[in-house]
Amino acid sequence: MKQANRVSDVIKKEPDNVLWSLYLIRLENGHLYTGISTDIKRRFSEHQTSKGAKYLRGKKNLKLIFNQTIGDRSTALKIEAKIKKLSKPDKEKLISGTIKLQKLLDL
Repeated sequence: MKQANRVSDVIKKEPDNVLWSLYLIRLENGHLYTGISTDIKRRFSEHQTSKGAKYLRGKKNLKLIFNQTIGDRSTALKIEAKIKKLSKPDKEKLISGTIKLQKLLDL
């Protein structure tokens, strides 16, 4: 069996046409969880069945309240990090549609 010598040997390259999306989930206690995925429906299902992020394991009554297609993984990761740093009131503005993602992030 051939052993991987380089990082690129073990990392699966995703196709260029894969679109990443940002999503927000509201927990029963009102907290907001932010994530990214190429398949939001599958990922939300994983969260609901405690197979997703540790933060959401065991949490009930999750509601997917926002999602938006971003594009490539790198951009999605950068936007996810910026959204996670926003205040809850700013996240609520995004969810309600009173402010657009581009304006909120000064893109």
